[in-house]
Amino acid sequence: MPHTVTRFAARRLTALRLALAASTALAAPAHAQTAPGADAPAPEAIVVTGFRRSLEAALNLKKNSVAAVDAIVAEDIAKFPDQNLAESLQRIPGISIQRDGGEGRAITVRGLGAQFTRVRVNGLETVATSSDGASANRDRSFDFNVFASELFTNLVVHKTAEPSLDEGSLGAVVDLNTGNPLGGKAGLTAVANVQGSYNDLSKNLGPRLAGLLSWRNDEGTFGANVSAAYSKTSTLELGNNSVRWAQAYFNSVNGTNCLYSVPGATGGVATNYSGNYRPSTACDQASLSFHPRIPRYGVISHERERLGLTGSIQFKPSDHTKLSIDALFSRFKENREEKWLEVLARSNEKSIDVVNPVYDANNNMVAATFNHAYVRTEHYLRQSNTTFYQVGATLDQDITDKLKVKILGGISKSDADIPVETTMLLDNRNANGFSYDYRNMASPVISYGDSVTDPSKFQLAEIRDRPSNVTNRFKTVQGNVTWEVADGFTLKGGAVWRRFNFDSVAYLRDSAVCGSSGADLVLGTLTCSSTTYGFPVTSSMVDTVNLGNAGQPAGTTSSWVVANLANTTAYTKLYSRTPTLDSGNVRAVQETTSGGYLEADFKGNLLGLEFGGNLGTRYARTSQKSTGILSGNTVTVGRTYDDWLPSANLAFYPHPKVIIRAAYAKVLTRPTLGNLTPGGSIDGFNYKISYGNPQLDPYRATNYDLAVEYYFAPQSVVSLALFQKDIASFPISSSYAATFASTGLPQSALPTSSPAYINFDPNQIYQITANVNGSGARLQGMELALQMPFKFLPGKLKNIGFQGNVTLIKSNANYTITGPATNPCTRATAASACTLVGVTSVYPATLLGVSKTAWNATIYYDDGKFSLRGMLSYRGPFNDSTSGTSNVFEGYGSYTSFDAAVRYKLTPSIEISLDGNNLLDTYRYRYTDAATTRNYENNHFGRTIQFGARWKY
Repeated sequence: MPHTVTRFAARRLTALRLALAASTALAAPAHAQTAPGADAPAPEAIVVTGFRRSLEAALNLKKNSVAAVDAIVAEDIAKFPDQNLAESLQRIPGISIQRDGGEGRAITVRGLGAQFTRVRVNGLETVATSSDGASANRDRSFDFNVFASELFTNLVVHKTAEPSLDEGSLGAVVDLNTGNPLGGKAGLTAVANVQGSYNDLSKNLGPRLAGLLSWRNDEGTFGANVSAAYSKTSTLELGNNSVRWAQAYFNSVNGTNCLYSVPGATGGVATNYSGNYRPSTACDQASLSFHPRIPRYGVISHERERLGLTGSIQFKPSDHTKLSIDALFSRFKENREEKWLEVLARSNEKSIDVVNPVYDANNNMVAATFNHAYVRTEHYLRQSNTTFYQVGATLDQDITDKLKVKILGGISKSDADIPVETTMLLDNRNANGFSYDYRNMASPVISYGDSVTDPSKFQLAEIRDRPSNVTNRFKTVQGNVTWEVADGFTLKGGAVWRRFNFDSVAYLRDSAVCGSSGADLVLGTLTCSSTTYGFPVTSSMVDTVNLGNAGQPAGTTSSWVVANLANTTAYTKLYSRTPTLDSGNVRAVQETTSGGYLEADFKGNLLGLEFGGNLGTRYARTSQKSTGILSGNTVTVGRTYDDWLPSANLAFYPHPKVIIRAAYAKVLTRPTLGNLTPGGSIDGFNYKISYGNPQLDPYRATNYDLAVEYYFAPQSVVSLALFQKDIASFPISSSYAATFASTGLPQSALPTSSPAYINFDPNQIYQITANVNGSGARLQGMELALQMPFKFLPGKLKNIGFQGNVTLIKSNANYTITGPATNPCTRATAASACTLVGVTSVYPATLLGVSKTAWNATIYYDDGKFSLRGMLSYRGPFNDSTSGTSNVFEGYGSYTSFDAAVRYKLTPSIEISLDGNNLLDTYRYRYTDAATTRNYENNHFGRTIQFGARWKY
């Protein structure tokens, strides 16, 4: 082997050893390949501590891998540098986060959302599931808010694929690693961290506690540790919401009648709000404009409690054998409570008389007064409980000095249970004088003419309860063999078997009080009529809500009554009602993957240019069984498909301080779980099918990466990375004609009384609405990052440092979307009634979830005793989904957050801390329709201050 390769490889080994020493709990990825090349700190380099040590350890992990790797490393045992794992990850170039209740929940890597990122805990792939503002997570995405950050020692993000790296990601593979007791000092180590957490919006103070015990014998042959973390918080979310905007026919506009009294008639004015549309200039303008469907302000509270436990045992009887057993348990409980005051314009526009409408240049009815409006107050409560556990074991065995075997296996389970999801609705269905003004789209004026604090104005009109459960289970067994064939050349091979089970079940106890037949459907005591649609409301049945600071302008109604949940659920006997299956949310997928890989790792010198790399291929066989309810029948559909996934990573070292990286890979992400269900509906009389598609292909893509890194000084790097993802298959919703046989559904899925079942013909043509394998998309981007301490400054200023990055992404995809209606009166025939029909078109746009620009910057001071850091993060606007009600896309506006942390060591063992999160108290603006960015919601969560002390023995 050339002398220069040996010399640089030795330096790389020294750098890796220093990285391990910098974080005693560091658990580097098992497959990380030590590369030749760039210069490394000499053994006599100054040892750094605190936040600077975590940055240095992370940088050495990046430097010592031939693939594109970034990391966040604990400053010390049980001392993660951030309070939330997702918020830590956003400091890595190319990563943005999505928030729920004011804290990071999911990540986006290089523009691809959470479903495209695979997460492993201690080397085992898993899915952790919680619930968000809408529902439980019924996808492959990983919810980082389930875990306390104190439980982890490092996060490693693999941005490029390797044959030995688990498949399933178009974006990245993220490794979350807990304790490594053999990496610590001999003897007993004990750590305790006690903090208080205060939110300035909720005015609540809650505890945040963490502790760790670790022991290792003097010989380094046995070690064990246990850790625990507990926190309880209470935060508020205050703001407004429109629940999208829509086009619709109204009863009248400024006195001009918009409906005929009798369907199909040419004269007479409607009095029951059910007539056909009557065109006119005023009515046409109103019906074609967009108005808020449910304009409202509200108070949302989040009561969250986390408990996390980890344990690890490591046994190393010789230098050739090491056995590790790791266990992790987490429990995340949340009570989410919402209290809204609103007008239910949605589907009730034909009862509304519009007065003094104001239109803007984007065809929005941005202000108006509504008479005969449908005023509603909502009181919603969801109690959720997520429990997660994982147990895994790893055996590392050296057969010879050049032949090594690693066997890994384990199980995990994430159980997200929602035993209570209750909504009680109070209505006043003939209110006058309601007005709104959205000329300031983010902060509208919403005012009510009738009293909304008088219970007698309302009737208890509707009750809901929707308990549900989502459970994910993983079982994994894999074996890996590493053979050092010669100096600079190593072969790796392995096999893997995984089984993933996803089960979702949901129930309904929903009922309107008065049904269409006029019967009381809840208690059977009311005589229903046009004016009696619910139970009378008394003062004992309500609570009074005060909005507080939701950014509302003067003139906004800020107090109202909502149903008292305890009293109204008891009165209506809600929880005694027999629940019915919510068939659309009864789904199951069993996915079994098996396969293996072959990889060659190499390093050498060609014409004086050092290089290192790996190349090979991975084979994956995927077998799926998808179950859903279709027309009242339980249907299971199976399929199997195979993928060969070649990949290569090359690293060139033209200078001891410079690394040039290039990578190529075929990658895949398996389909969204909800889209795989065969559940839906079949019309066996008219030969129509609407369902999920169990035959949906995975997302497949080809990734290209090119990067340059310049390690210009110790603990310093400036880097530029370019990447491109050519996505070959990109599922979209579509309507098409095909045979029944092409769906893969059995005859039993058809209604047994229908002609389609009685005269079953698998070649019968059906009109099918489902997700299909559409055309692909392309994503291109650039990451620019800089990390450096300011050691060139005099005196104590040399303890200042900077870490920052910016990501720029360009993407394109085509989406078929039903957009606005352009004709106020579309008729099927000359004698037909008018309808508003949206125009379906293909809209080119960025990929969903992709922000064109994102950046973050951290400036810090750390002298070993006192440290201070501030972190500013920005994510640009992005489309989140294709929306509905004729809006073209919906998404989020730009978001900027600022966090800060202060640490001071009173003694070598005791440190006090002060942290501030979301110090700008930025409002999160969500829009509907990308071109006009109509208000969907605008809310804020307050600032959170955490203070406390940490003790280490």
